[in-house]
Amino acid sequence: MSIHPEQLKQAMRAWLTGVAIVTGCHEGVCHGMTVNSFNSISLSPPTIMVALQQETRSAKLVRAAGAFAVTILSADQQNLARRFAGQFGEEQPRFQGVETFTLVTGAPLIRGGLAFLDCKVVNAFDIGGSTAYVGEVIAAQASANEGKPLLYLNRQWRKLADE
Repeated sequence: MSIHPEQLKQAMRAWLTGVAIVTGCHEGVCHGMTVNSFNSISLSPPTIMVALQQETRSAKLVRAAGAFAVTILSADQQNLARRFAGQFGEEQPRFQGVETFTLVTGAPLIRGGLAFLDCKVVNAFDIGGSTAYVGEVIAAQASANEGKPLLYLNRQWRKLADE
């Protein structure tokens, strides 16, 4: 017995998440997408997981490259989150005018984020129309920017309130 996907969406809207951009790069082609389906799996070995819809450009690049990068966004990067979520139109090049850098794999990371993870894919498994990519973190950096994270709850971008 299964529930309707809209029921799950409605329930998950009550789950507060951070916002990140996952990027992949293969044979000179790079793409990225905004995600909140991202989490830490293990500290030893350092492992994270991201889930991407299988037919997206980003998922295809991650699969082909066997690597991906994650930028954890700061609260002042909402416009980038919206751009990489495709809310400004799919035709706009996602990286146009965006300052990036790389660590080990060549997948771009976005300056101004709070933290950066560069990963090699160690496992991937399909679940419905998505693929969960398990990545060993081969490089990580925390930003000198001590800003607040960008959050997402009930289909709205959120920020932490000051105490």
